[in-house]
Amino acid sequence: MTTEFALDLSLARRKAGFVQSDIAHLLASHQSRVSELEHGGKLPTLTEIVTLSLIYGRSFESLFSMIMADARRDLQKRVGTLPKDVRNFVGTFNRSASIERLRDRLAAEETDHGGP
Repeated sequence: MTTEFALDLSLARRKAGFVQSDIAHLLASHQSRVSELEHGGKLPTLTEIVTLSLIYGRSFESLFSMIMADARRDLQKRVGTLPKDVRNFVGTFNRSASIERLRDRLAAEETDHGGP
């Protein structure tokens, strides 16, 4: 997990004036879980992501921008290495167009979000 995310999460909590036990209570979790998230030891679950976004009044994208950037970069690499010799049949009719749309969308998002 990215260190920037963990630091951002810790900073958001401190800026809001909460202690880890407050966030743990609001997440229906334990203080040790909040500590793991803030130290980069674990990734949050989807429910934790949504709840943290609500707690801090920040969008998912702003709170987890580094994770989104990492996922975007990794996906761009993987989409470029998809097998090319896939058997054509009714179930793969839209495959090429979908791959191209995904490439375009990732490139546009990279530009929109300050990528290279």
